[in-house]
Amino acid sequence: MLPLYKNILVTTDFTPNSDHAFKHAVMLARQNDAKIHLLHVMPQVDSSMRSYLSSVLGENRLEEFEHNNMEKARTELTKNLDDFAKKELQNFPEDYARFAGAEVVAGHPVVKILETADRLDVDVIVMGTHGKGALEHVFLGSVAEKVLKKSPRPVFVIPLPG
Repeated sequence: MLPLYKNILVTTDFTPNSDHAFKHAVMLARQNDAKIHLLHVMPQVDSSMRSYLSSVLGENRLEEFEHNNMEKARTELTKNLDDFAKKELQNFPEDYARFAGAEVVAGHPVVKILETADRLDVDVIVMGTHGKGALEHVFLGSVAEKVLKKSPRPVFVIPLPG
């Protein structure tokens, strides 16, 4: 039996290649009559910067600052994602009806993508890749590669358009 994809998770980092990956997800959703979930992961401030800010602001003020600003950023980014989907699909109401919503979370991108995929019980993850240089890739790896290696679900990695 051929697999059916009823729930698709599309990750975005607001780059043009994420937009390209979204279009592939729309086609996949159209072919499978599937729902599309859009996800952006806000990276957390690294520990050395957090320590510095804590020493300057004080721990309580830093936590208050983080909470207030993270919520503002999450709200604004979620609205941007919703607007993006509406604009991209404005001429395709049947595709827009498949859009299940956007979500913005904070944390390590690989961990949050996998957690969200589990929570939403998606059938497939669609994500773009940046096509970074070989040297940078060796030292940094890529989110797409790590998700591909760790996910028990199929992962469609969409390269930069050529």
